[in-house]
Amino acid sequence: MKQQGEAALASAPRRPGPAGGDGTDGPGEPGPGPGKRPPDGTAPATGTARRGNGRRRRVLKWTALGLAVVTLGAACAGYVYYQHLNDNLKKDHLNLGDSKVAAPTPNAAGQTPLNILVIGSDARDTEENQNLGGARETFGAAPLADVQMLVHVSADRTNMSVISMPRDTLVKIPKCTDPDDGEVYPASDGRAMTNQSLGHGGPGCTVATWQELTGIRIDHFMMVDFSGVVAMADAIGGVPVCVDANIHSRDSMGHGSGLRLEKGTHAIKGEQALQWLRTRYGFEDGSDLGRAKAQHMYMNSMIRTLRENATLSNPNKLLGLAEQATRALTVDQGLDTVKKLYDLSNELRKVEPKRVTMTTMPNRYVGARVEPTEDAEQLFRLVREDIALDGRDEPNKPAAKEPSSDPAAPDAQIAVQVRNGTRTDALGPAQGRASTVADLLKEKGFTEATADTTSALTEARTVVRYPSADLEGDARSVAESLGIPASAVQRTTDVSGVTLVVGADWREGNAYKAPKVDNKTPESAEALNGADDEACMKVDPNFSW
Repeated sequence: MKQQGEAALASAPRRPGPAGGDGTDGPGEPGPGPGKRPPDGTAPATGTARRGNGRRRRVLKWTALGLAVVTLGAACAGYVYYQHLNDNLKKDHLNLGDSKVAAPTPNAAGQTPLNILVIGSDARDTEENQNLGGARETFGAAPLADVQMLVHVSADRTNMSVISMPRDTLVKIPKCTDPDDGEVYPASDGRAMTNQSLGHGGPGCTVATWQELTGIRIDHFMMVDFSGVVAMADAIGGVPVCVDANIHSRDSMGHGSGLRLEKGTHAIKGEQALQWLRTRYGFEDGSDLGRAKAQHMYMNSMIRTLRENATLSNPNKLLGLAEQATRALTVDQGLDTVKKLYDLSNELRKVEPKRVTMTTMPNRYVGARVEPTEDAEQLFRLVREDIALDGRDEPNKPAAKEPSSDPAAPDAQIAVQVRNGTRTDALGPAQGRASTVADLLKEKGFTEATADTTSALTEARTVVRYPSADLEGDARSVAESLGIPASAVQRTTDVSGVTLVVGADWREGNAYKAPKVDNKTPESAEALNGADDEACMKVDPNFSW
């Protein structure tokens, strides 16, 4: 009977049980059987243990699902906030002018310099900007570019040079066209204050004006208004500045920014930071030149502050700065996302403060306004050729040379006017130099060369000038034929065609010998090193208390 019972049990169908239950490891799969040890050697599971294992597996599944939902939600929230920051940014066109400047040739490592024009707008287009800027009669008027700084980052990212142009510099504003509505803003009739360029269609016309004046290709612009300065200064948390005496920037007529500080160093932010950046009455001689120097001190200090404090490592502060910065900025379409701005900031952060040099465009007074001097062209050339303004370039570092995007016409078809610029303060003009050099050009195949004998100019060095990009190749061809260096080929609207001015460095002879190039930053640029944390603004005694 025992054998028959065992046979009956052996032939009976097995009941499917829960995974790992009696007789099965899963539906329809044979298990080790009751009382037998599974193949892995573990003790057989009891019914209670098996039910517990099932509950734990269900809990793990729901937990994993919950984590996935949370992770996905966080990613979506992050993406939404990223898009929010992108939407904060205001965008505009980079260059509204007709002429372009060729991109510089990459260095041996394939790197190129980076040029960014920073613009401070005095727009009083909102109630907040009106309250901060004052002058209620200007509400809604065309904005002025009251702060203009060209930030040049070297190709190898070892140094940074900044050139400020005083807002009342007299320049020729080129024709600008607004691509959004097609409105054309004619070129200025004669020279106008450079800050007016912003009202000719937007920041893209200020970019065009700089390129016309300097011959430097500008890659990007960033513009901020009054309220933007205040918001960003608050987000940074205070920038140290120094005055050498008590100051109150306010005169009896109500002129001045209202800045009031005691002698010494102060961490300024918010509206006080805006006052510092706008102060003219009370700093140095009360001109825009003193204001530019104060702006340089603020920028240097801000760079040091951002590098040294915890703003960039504290998530809340970083988000606050990102929020305020994106709300404050108007950028070109090449900087139209937070990712692009972040990448740009990484490029800027590669430069140590000790390799940052702040300068003011060398200038001289013309009545109550100023104009660029010969030293200004020297400064522009150094930036064009990517030569560090702090004089600390490696001796063998090759200067970046900008290629011509315009092929030269045949020599016989290039019209060249030759002028005599050999006169100096001590010597009269060398007679016949324009005619002599014009004949030299004809001998070299430039049969359209002519001498202008109507006037004698004063030019320290021989230069070849041209007015527009379509004549750049022709001008370079003329210079090369006479052994004149490419650095002496200048673009300017002061001439109407390719013009060779024979300078005081070529008063005689038929062969031009280029003088040794001076790559020093002119003293008139008043260079300020970015690591100088002891600089103090000089206060006009008439505004001290």
